[in-house]
Amino acid sequence: MFTLDTAQVQEAARELYIRALKILPDDIKQGFQTLASKETNTTAQSILGTMIKNISVAEDNNNLLCQDTGIPIYNLMVGTQVDFNGAQLIKAIEQGCSRATVEHPIRSSVVHPITRKNNHTSCGHRVPVVNISFVDRPGWVRLEMIPKGSGSENNSWLKMATPAEGIAAVKTFVVDCVLEAGGKTCPPTIVGVGVGGTSDLCIHLAKEAATRPLGSVCADPEGADLEKELTKAVNALGVGPQGLGGDSTSFAVHIEMAATHITMNPVAVNMQCHSARRASAEFSSNGLLYGF
Repeated sequence: MFTLDTAQVQEAARELYIRALKILPDDIKQGFQTLASKETNTTAQSILGTMIKNISVAEDNNNLLCQDTGIPIYNLMVGTQVDFNGAQLIKAIEQGCSRATVEHPIRSSVVHPITRKNNHTSCGHRVPVVNISFVDRPGWVRLEMIPKGSGSENNSWLKMATPAEGIAAVKTFVVDCVLEAGGKTCPPTIVGVGVGGTSDLCIHLAKEAATRPLGSVCADPEGADLEKELTKAVNALGVGPQGLGGDSTSFAVHIEMAATHITMNPVAVNMQCHSARRASAEFSSNGLLYGF
């Protein structure tokens, strides 16, 4: 039995927030290089080059990749044979998030939805968002941190399509959403698509898809094929980096799916901007390991 140390979790939650804001994962950096090598528009080539340079300058100077510190999201994956106190674990994550904001310090982007009061801790009612899932892996826990900026989060959509509309409704909806977002999501983006489930589950699936690493593939074969088709379609729209034209509208379209009701066909879109930030930590009897 592996006992999860909540003090260690708190420290990791703090460290992950700072790491995610300052270090871009390697798969996103490679995504930039891939897009730049294929881009045919001169202006888009220049913009991609500037983005790549900005990432390098930020990391070299230990600065934030983007001034928007986002809504803090923590994904907690718990394996088998792990001893932990759930309430204390959530509290530790909240405390780590607050400490990162106060001690670093970084800008708090979290406010009360009506009064707009900012406690300057990046925390509030039900924030940070903590998603918990369970996996069949003995003595292992993973904590992932994703700061989700408003530029990408504001571009979120849900359509309760009907089964009679078929897959065409899904394809059309995704393309229309990308066109509506234009440059507001700071493309190139990762376009997250949720298909199926209920309305709330569908939106959550879109968020999962948007924050998946580049190179990952939908576990459902139909979804994987649709990812390829939609990625090609989206990059043929000409939106381009920062919405100023070109081939590089999106790194990829990612899809997550769930079974749904016979009279429903929900589809949701949630986007991730080009600064697709995340950081992770793994806990086990071997110790603590940071990564992305």
